[in-house]
This record gives sequence, structure tokens and C-alpha cells, in this order.
Amino acid sequence: MQEFNAVLELLAMLATDIRMLALFALLGVAAVSDWRFYRIPNWLTFGGACFALIYGTMAARTPSSGALSAFGGLGVGFVVMLPFYALGIMGAGDVKLMAMTGAFLGPQQTLMALLFTFIAGGVAALAFAIHRRRLAHMLGNVKTAAQGMLISGIAGVRPDGRLQAGQSVGKLPYGVCIAAGTVVQVLAHQLGFV
Repeated sequence: MQEFNAVLELLAMLATDIRMLALFALLGVAAVSDWRFYRIPNWLTFGGACFALIYGTMAARTPSSGALSAFGGLGVGFVVMLPFYALGIMGAGDVKLMAMTGAFLGPQQTLMALLFTFIAGGVAALAFAIHRRRLAHMLGNVKTAAQGMLISGIAGVRPDGRLQAGQSVGKLPYGVCIAAGTVVQVLAHQLGFV
């Protein structure tokens, strides 16, 4: 019964928290767009980030602490995802979506959302490869990429993580993973699990 009451309190809090409602709505639109078109629109990421920065600044006890939290989260989301874009593993829309999400969450919660997102991405990649009957091929790609990064690190050169089109197992709409990981993390945080 206590768990049921906690869930009801969580739903009531989420229904009255404009910031979380906006984040969940934006993540939902981004996930659907990425699923259908493999694109996350700039108006969504930039508009959402602007809303989060302004709302976070104005709704905080002090505007400076709110701005620091919002810009810090945006920076964390951007900086952590940027290397994956540079290696050709993710698209720019994924980086911008995580930066936008960070502006809503602040730096500490963004790090947890990134962890949940990477877990969701790993599960989705495995499911995707199994569904396409390409698991062995995917594991071979991971092995080759890891070996290349190790050798590049030892040699002191920048690794090239890009795969040729024929080597890829397929394209994964990572915006779905960002949305799923973030929503699960926010709910787990509100329920006191993380």
C-alpha cells in the first residue's frame, strides 16, 4: 500500500511540475521523430533548451543558482555526448537532445540520466542486433572498434571509430534511448531509488 501511495504522490507531483511535463513532452516528440525520420528537429532541442534555461533561472530560489544549475546540466549533457558524435557513433541531434535534457535536470541528475540512457542504448542495440540476426556481426564490430581505440591510444593518435556502411549492423534511433533512460531516471529519482 505504501508503494501505491508513493506512486500516486509521484503522479500528482509530475502533473503539477511544468518543467517535468515540458521535458517529458519534448522527449516524447523527439523519440517519435527519431523513430520515424532518424532526425531530431533543431526547433525542439533549441526551443526546449531555451525554455529550460529561462524557467530554471526564474523558478529557482535565486536566479544565479537556477542559471548555474541549468547551464551546468546543459554543459554536462553536451560534453559527455560530444565525443560519440566526433567518432561518428551518434548524430548531432542526439548530442543536442541530451544537452537540452541536461538544462532541465541540472548537472548531477544529468549524469545519472546519461548512465540510464547508456544502459537503455545498450539494451536497445542488443535487441536491434538480435532482431536483425546480426548479433555476431555487431560483437565483431565492437571488438574491432575496441582494438582500434587501444592501438590508437598506445600510438598516441586520434582513433577513427567510423564504420563503413557495409560493416554497420544498422541505424539505431538513439533519441528513443535518451527519452527512455531519462524518464526512468527521473521517475526513479522522484521515488527515492537514485
